[in-house]
Amino acid sequence: MKKLRLAFMGTPDFAVASLDALIAAGHDIAAVYCQPPRQAGRGHRVVPSPVQRRAEEAGLPLRHPARLGPDEAAAFAALDLDAAVVAAYGLILPKAVLDAPRLGCFNVHASLLPRWRGAAPIERAILAGDTESGVTIMKMEQGLDTGPMLLAKRIPIGPDETAAGLRATLTTLGARLIVEALDNLDTLTPCPQPETGVTYAKKISRDDGRIDWRQDASLIARQVRAFDAWFAIGDERIKVLAAAVAPGNGAPGTVLDVAPRVACGEGALQLLRLQRAGRGALDAPDFLRGFALPVGSVLPCPATN
Repeated sequence: MKKLRLAFMGTPDFAVASLDALIAAGHDIAAVYCQPPRQAGRGHRVVPSPVQRRAEEAGLPLRHPARLGPDEAAAFAALDLDAAVVAAYGLILPKAVLDAPRLGCFNVHASLLPRWRGAAPIERAILAGDTESGVTIMKMEQGLDTGPMLLAKRIPIGPDETAAGLRATLTTLGARLIVEALDNLDTLTPCPQPETGVTYAKKISRDDGRIDWRQDASLIARQVRAFDAWFAIGDERIKVLAAAVAPGNGAPGTVLDVAPRVACGEGALQLLRLQRAGRGALDAPDFLRGFALPVGSVLPCPATN
């Protein structure tokens, strides 16, 4: 196995396993790139990303530019790289960066391309009710996740799979596949992506998690598994951390019983685990001891434009 001089570019937890795998494989990590530390929490503490923390622990050279302008691109080119590995970095790589490594830049993407190109492939797959997902190793070009594929591995998505669970599986799979791809660059033939089956996984917004009880219960159940799902009562937001489709009907948002089951546009949703802002998560019976959802009350739906 030939050891390569690499830059690693990633930011969240998903990327850490790939960085660890490259270190374990003995590659020369010339620099680690991640997004700058961000303010988080009520105290607005500046918090480094998971990749920054891991790079610092490993004593690797670290860079976290806010953008990849001409000066950063020149510094990147000066690293004299064989290749760069990108995993959920969060910044678009300009052509000067893409062209700098001798062998190119390779992306660890958490979907079976060309389905779910873009920022949130795991959540969008869960929300859409996909029955399979996977990881694609792609040689990067200027388009949004349009580059030719080197390796892909598919896995099933179970009916109760959450975004967190799927992410954990794909994180491990991606780490294994990127090492395999780099080991076999001399023999792998990049394959253009099919022109059919293209979908885009747009970035997640806060409102993606807002429950609209007028939707089918099956869709809302997938929303709960995909996002931080929530509904509002007055000024308070209640997170729904687990839920299941249940029989029942009524005006959307109506609390049907003490379970509690809530009527949806089609069917009903049984709320299993909930959380108030600033409080711990609780199973529904414990939650209801401190926050009533009276039978017959109606949970509000978002306003329509």
